[in-house]
Amino acid sequence: MAVACPIALPVAAERAGSALAWYAIQVRSNFEQTVNAALLGKSYEAFLPTYRTRRRWSDRVKEMDAPLFKGYTFCRFDASRRLPILTTPGVVSIVGSSCSGPIEVDPREIASVRGMVASGAVVGPWPFLREGQFVAVERGPLSGVEGIVVYFKSQYRLVVSVSLLQRSVAVEIDRDWVRPVSNRRP
Repeated sequence: MAVACPIALPVAAERAGSALAWYAIQVRSNFEQTVNAALLGKSYEAFLPTYRTRRRWSDRVKEMDAPLFKGYTFCRFDASRRLPILTTPGVVSIVGSSCSGPIEVDPREIASVRGMVASGAVVGPWPFLREGQFVAVERGPLSGVEGIVVYFKSQYRLVVSVSLLQRSVAVEIDRDWVRPVSNRRP
C-alpha cells in the first residue's frame, strides 16, 4: 500500500516552474525572513526582496537587511493547493479578495524587483507611484528592468511598483541607461 508524501506536492509544483503564478503573502510583523525560509524549506519558490539599512540603538549602530515590502513576501504556487502556504507559521493570509480568492502578482513586476535587488545597486522603499514616464533600462547592472523614472535630490531614480500591494521600490540610475516605453502604462 502506497502512502502519499505531503512534501512531494510542492516539489512537483516547482518542476512546473513558469506555469505557476506569483502571489503576495501577508505575514506577521517581523516574520518575513522566517516565513520565507519556511516556504523554501517546503520546496516552494519564494522571494523576499531586502535592502541594506542602518539601525540605531542606544549603544550601537548596526547594518542589517530589511524587507523592501514590510509585512509581505512572495511565493510561486498553485492557488488551488494553498493550504500548505496558509499553515506555514507566521503567514496571515494570501493577498486577494474573498470572492475571487488569491490575486496573482504581475510577473513583470516581480522580474523588475528581482533585477533591482540582484543588480547590487542601492535599493530602498519608495512611495507608491501611478503616473510618470515609463522606461526600460537598456544598459548597466539593471538591464531589462522596467519602471518609472523620477528626479529626486539631484538624482534620477527608477521606481518599480507592485500594484497589488500599492508599494514601490527605488534605485538610483544613470539617465543614459533608459529608453521610454510607450506601449505600457504604470
